[in-house]
Order: sequence, then C-alpha cells, then structure tokens
Amino acid sequence: MGFLDFFKKTVKVGPGQDLDTDLESVQNLLGYHFRAPDRLLLALTHRSYIRNGNALELSNERLEFLGDSVLGLIIAHRLFIDHPELSEGDLTKMKAMLVNETTLATVGQEVGLNLYIRLSPEEHNSGGRERPSIISDAFESVIGAIFLDGGFEAARDVVLRLIYTRKDQIVSDKAQRNYKGELLEMIQARGDGMPRYEVISEMGPDHEKVFEVVVSVAGRRVGEGIGLSKKEAEQKAARQALEQMDNGPSS
Repeated sequence: MGFLDFFKKTVKVGPGQDLDTDLESVQNLLGYHFRAPDRLLLALTHRSYIRNGNALELSNERLEFLGDSVLGLIIAHRLFIDHPELSEGDLTKMKAMLVNETTLATVGQEVGLNLYIRLSPEEHNSGGRERPSIISDAFESVIGAIFLDGGFEAARDVVLRLIYTRKDQIVSDKAQRNYKGELLEMIQARGDGMPRYEVISEMGPDHEKVFEVVVSVAGRRVGEGIGLSKKEAEQKAARQALEQMDNGPSS
C-alpha cells in the first residue's frame, strides 16, 4: 500500500470531508498540481501528528530543510535581477524580510494553507493552526515538495506568485525588521565579534512549548526574549539587545 493509499484508508485532511477533494483544494490555492500528491501530503504533516500515536513514519521536517534553501535561492536570484542598485548588505536585508517566519506565516494564512496542515488534536486545540512557526515550516515544506515534484521552475513560479508579488507590502512593514541581522551588523562594526544565542529554558508540553533565549555579546548578556519558537525568542532577544546597546552599556 502506498503512502497516499494509506492515508485514504485512515485519515482525512483539512476542513473538507474527502482526502482527494482536500488535496485538490490545496493544489488550487497553490496554483500547482502535483504529479505525485503524496509529496504534498507529506509536506502538510506536522511532527505532532506522528507523536500522537499515528502509524505514519514521516513528518515534513526534511522537506522543510530542502524548501528553505530553494526559497532562499529563488528570492535571492529575483532580487539580484530586479535591484542592480542595491548593495550586498541591502539585498541581504530585503531577502531576510521576504523569507522569514513572519512573512511565510502571514502569506500561509492569507492563502489558507494553514487550514490543511495535519496536526495532533492537542496541537490543533492549542491554536497550532495559527502558530507562525508551524505555518512557516509547512510553507517551506510545500516549496520543497514542489521542487521535487516539478523542478526549480515550478517552485519558482509558486514562490514569485505567492510571496514576491507581496514584496513592497512586506518590505514596508516595520514589524518585519530583522533584529538579529541588525544586531550582527552593529556589533561587527564595533569589533565585538559574533552574538551568542542560548536557549535557557523550554516550558510547556511539546504542542505548546515556550522558549526563553538570551543573547550575549563579548561575554556580556545584552538581551533576552520569550517566544513560541526559537526564532521568535531570538528576534525578541536581539531587539532588546539593540535597545540596550543604543542606550549605552547595561549595568
């Protein structure tokens, strides 16, 4: 029995009642139809679903790894072509805003991708379907699945259509600031080396974990942050560090 056949016999996906119909709905919102729909199904499977005791052996984590790199290349290439006037540093900042967790989660919700992510009941009930880290990871996984299924051009079409067309809106959004990147630039300009991020605590169950992160510069703690993902906590720690360092050394 194939991966997709197994799911047809045991589970349902998304808000609909029929697996084939729901997969068709996802493909319609993506504007891409898979040669092998099982790749899409895998991309929609969060690790919490496996931990819930289901017979599935794989989650979307490996596809997320691949999709992250594919997404970065597509955006970097497009920015390089469209903005010959920008320096390497400015291109890096713009790219970071277009591929970060906030952007992917926002776009994922706008197109409705989050409605089809496979979650455990606990993760679903705790609001996981609106959790930025889960949505952004699934979005990257879907990009990886499209790349495997249809190649670079297929992935490029989806990324440019769903993300890059929103570039002006995303770049003008102050909430999209990359505080980690800004902190790195500041301390390197001061000759203080690299910032060090450390997770000092993880609270709550797996489906509702909260991370506390501290960031240190030259051996001195300069910021801390709490978030529902490590990325979010690191961004908050970097933001606090920037505020403190702008106001001079902390006591």
